Amino acid sequence: MRFARTAAVAAVFAALVIPTTAHAAPAASAPGDTVTLPVQDALAQLPVRTEDRTGYERTKFKHWVDADKDGCNTRAEVLKAEAVVAPEQGASCRLSGGAWFSPYDDRFIQGPKGLDIDHLVPLAEAWDSGASAWSAKEREAYANDLGDERALIAVSAASNRSKADQDPSTWLPPAVGYRCQYVADWVADKTRWGLSIDTGEQAALTEVLGNCPDVPVTVTLAR
Repeated sequence: MRFARTAAVAAVFAALVIPTTAHAAPAASAPGDTVTLPVQDALAQLPVRTEDRTGYERTKFKHWVDADKDGCNTRAEVLKAEAVVAPEQGASCRLSGGAWFSPYDDRFIQGPKGLDIDHLVPLAEAWDSGASAWSAKEREAYANDLGDERALIAVSAASNRSKADQDPSTWLPPAVGYRCQYVADWVADKTRWGLSIDTGEQAALTEVLGNCPDVPVTVTLAR
């Protein structure tokens, strides 16, 4: 269950401490390859470039789709996967009832209406960081990424709208205890999709991770 990642976060960050010695870059570099390396090394390998939002429109990332044609779109799939108390599923995958934990602000939310599905790395930020050069199909795959549980996350609508399209240089989760996981997941998601970071983002990630255990991240490359 996706919720396990939030329930176990304290134990993970307390137990998984990696020595700060240098690590070689992984050989894997093709879509479908899986890499595991300390998050500090993963951050160091992200390309640093100036961001450019020219031409961005949210509609260039088609979502929410029903990729497996089971009647439930991506939003519903995430809600079902992350529910603490399972919702009831009606016709056309209409969900009702249920409960969720929003790790951004450490809140439990009753019913799906108070939730947004957050793109951990927002669509606009992805565009700025390399997705502007992708095909429409690649952007659709990014916007509906169910292949990595870190990419999409059910959170309170209030916290998601507070975040909007900001990167960690200007927004971090109000729940301070979640910030180490948030930035580690951010690095993992950018690694998965081959996205760059800018200098402000790099400084913010470095600062936060400097106060966190150097946990290993495992990423299956999407492109």
